[in-house]
Amino acid sequence: MSTWLGTARGWRRGLAPRVAIMLVAVPFVGSACESDDSGGNGSGSAANPDDKLAIVTGRGTLLLPTDPAYPPASFAVKSAARRPDTDCAENELTGPEVDGYDVAVSKAVAAALRLEPCFVTPTFTQQLAGNWGDRWDVAFTSIGIVRSRMRNLYFTQPYYATPERFYVRRKGRIRRIDQLGGARIGVCTGCFADLYLRRRLDIPGTEVRYRVRDPVDVGYAVERDGLDDVASGKLDAFLCQETVGKEAISEGLPLRSLAPPAYVAYIGGALDRGSTTTTKAFFDRANGVVRRLHADGTLERLSRKYFGKDYASAAARFDLSRIGQIVR
Repeated sequence: MSTWLGTARGWRRGLAPRVAIMLVAVPFVGSACESDDSGGNGSGSAANPDDKLAIVTGRGTLLLPTDPAYPPASFAVKSAARRPDTDCAENELTGPEVDGYDVAVSKAVAAALRLEPCFVTPTFTQQLAGNWGDRWDVAFTSIGIVRSRMRNLYFTQPYYATPERFYVRRKGRIRRIDQLGGARIGVCTGCFADLYLRRRLDIPGTEVRYRVRDPVDVGYAVERDGLDDVASGKLDAFLCQETVGKEAISEGLPLRSLAPPAYVAYIGGALDRGSTTTTKAFFDRANGVVRRLHADGTLERLSRKYFGKDYASAAARFDLSRIGQIVR
């Protein structure tokens, strides 16, 4: 199990928080959904040790990956006290120690299942690879739904949908997307943007329009490095989630986005297809919680709180049946 000091997606994304703010954490017991999703304690695991839902409810905790350095989706809360009555292991973060939109969604799902959320920090690559070995249960870590990832992961109803945009220097010569032909464009290596520039992005249920001809794809392990290079004039543009670009601008980088967005990324909860346990009951429960969090407005409120904008409503309208997954 990774400790919170291990390498997480923040290393790859590179957007470390400048100021950590204590926010109100979602409690791990009770929610608007609890009457539909009570899990019970103790008996489930013994009744069926090969069923993921039975194991999780019997354990009493929900193991969730997170990135302590990817604001505003996830970040460590400075000087936060560890929950004193926690059932989380010593190498797992408790709820008060992390915050952000992804984290708040994770906590809300745990609350609906009447489980305590416990957070670990595997790398983003480890999460995408599947075969988690039950080291964590479900990931709400901004993993976009794309066909190639479905070989390793199941996806719940998306819990937010964010435009991905080209970012250029605020006072630079590039004012329109049609000026990016042949330009040097930075992307997160292996991410949506990388696939887009290589014209290999397959988002199930949506049509992707490729707007740039013959770009020079410049890969970055850390998104912030690429955005910094655009600001300094070393790179023509950078393609990334609107939430990431807005965060960089809020931190002072002289950038602006180009309209329209290149495409929209639909972000779902992810479960391991390679799990050695039966996953369907657990998937159905988690997916049902996400749908109800949409229906009661929780996800919209959380999106406005952490992002300052509603990225949830578009995700609620996504037809998950169109991706054609069969959960076992």
